[in-house]
Amino acid sequence: VQLTPRRWLNLQEYQSKKIMADHGVTVQRFFVADSANDALEAAQRLKAKEIVLKAQILAGGRGKGIFNSGLKGGVHLTKDPKTVEQLAKQMIGYNLSTKQTPKDGVTVKKVMVAEALDISRETYFAILMDRACNGPVMVGSPQGGVDIEEVAVTSPELIFKEEIDIFEGIKDRQALQMAKNLGFQGPLQQQAADQIKKLYNLFLKIDATQVEVNPFGETPEGQVVCFDAKINFDDNAEFRQKEIFAMDDKSENEPIENEAAKYDLKYIGLDGNIACFVNGAGLAMATCDIISLNGGKPANFLDLGGGVKEAQVYQAFKLLTADPKVEAILVNIFGGIVNCAIIANGITKACQELELKVPLVVRLEGTNVQEAQHILSASGLPITSANNLEDAAKKAVASVTRK
Repeated sequence: VQLTPRRWLNLQEYQSKKIMADHGVTVQRFFVADSANDALEAAQRLKAKEIVLKAQILAGGRGKGIFNSGLKGGVHLTKDPKTVEQLAKQMIGYNLSTKQTPKDGVTVKKVMVAEALDISRETYFAILMDRACNGPVMVGSPQGGVDIEEVAVTSPELIFKEEIDIFEGIKDRQALQMAKNLGFQGPLQQQAADQIKKLYNLFLKIDATQVEVNPFGETPEGQVVCFDAKINFDDNAEFRQKEIFAMDDKSENEPIENEAAKYDLKYIGLDGNIACFVNGAGLAMATCDIISLNGGKPANFLDLGGGVKEAQVYQAFKLLTADPKVEAILVNIFGGIVNCAIIANGITKACQELELKVPLVVRLEGTNVQEAQHILSASGLPITSANNLEDAAKKAVASVTRK
């Protein structure tokens, strides 16, 4: 059995909050709307003193984003449900541009209408899998709502860690001690400890690799609330987390990314003209870098992964040649678990059937590389072989320059 890693699972904010609420974790009351009228009804049903309206896209920086409707900000506070309707009209169906979106922004299809809660104090809390500890670790800090990496550098004494025995589970004393370390006092201490235990149970039940809550805060009314959360999932557990993985929002991906995913290919489009066709994310980044160092510009990041089949190679070439920006293709394969001969057969088949019109530079190394080189040379196709990665990059850049 060959397992090919898939692209990481991306969930919208409302999806993560629903998962948390379903597991007894305290979050803000909220509804999701896909029309301005639904947003108005949701705001009225909340019966909240103040309402927060949030555009639902996967990119960060929504609060400072700009809509092509002219509305500024993807996050708004109001006390009037009618204002929610007016704002939703300027959000739903329009593109929101932030620092993390493409230039033209991302179309907002849903908004989250939530109860706005005051935060009297912010802390940071996370549970993650740690190789060094061979299991889950709790990490917390009384300084929340800020970049935790910065806190770790400037005030390392404010970072608290607690290893959890995955067989025994989280102990009451561990949860209570973390609540104390986070600065919760009085009745809030036990309340925070209970939330921490529920977050750990969630972590285990959904096969998460990380649950990060920032801020993990308290309200003036004396309630401990998970105001925002980031959840990472173990892709290998997809077979038993079908409901969660079915939530994967691919609508914000480029169509070519979704097409690539059908064949277990990871594709990320870039702005250049030299296609990078590799196996392994690290090799992909190195290939993009060395193309740039030699004066070229990578057109994409296409990763075959480990369980390569001939049909995948063909589909990869089909995707690359369909991109009008691509003026040359650089194949850089290191055959560890990948058989170079399979790659070579896939390349020759693709070149013949797709009638490849752009220069092709191939660098192969590793398992069955001599057989692979023989397949390429015997094909009679105009394929340029390279001795190493730098040689391949120079030849690919030169082929574009000549054109």
